[in-house]
Amino acid sequence: MKKVSENEMSYRDGDSGVKYMLRGPNIDWGIMLLKPHSKMGGHYHEQVEETFYFMEGSGFMVVNDQKYEAKQGDAFLIEPKEKHDVENPTDKPLKVLFIKTPYLPKDKVKY
Repeated sequence: MKKVSENEMSYRDGDSGVKYMLRGPNIDWGIMLLKPHSKMGGHYHEQVEETFYFMEGSGFMVVNDQKYEAKQGDAFLIEPKEKHDVENPTDKPLKVLFIKTPYLPKDKVKY
């Protein structure tokens, strides 16, 4: 058993970005906070599937260059090799939970 607290962890970029909560041995998951008018950064995975759950705010889930509206409570399952990005075009922060499986931290290809 392992217990972590979001409040005791930091975002990669200090006040925004990715905050990994648990990594391995089978899943990789965390929270992403996007500042207003920012993007996650487009990429895809060769073997990993990734789920995004929109916790706070609204924006867009971009999959294979198609934009889908995303609001609080929405979830998206991204299959391996599907290009994806998250965009926050609003004036408010966007908070998204993500889960990746299997745990393959090097399986990321930017585009």
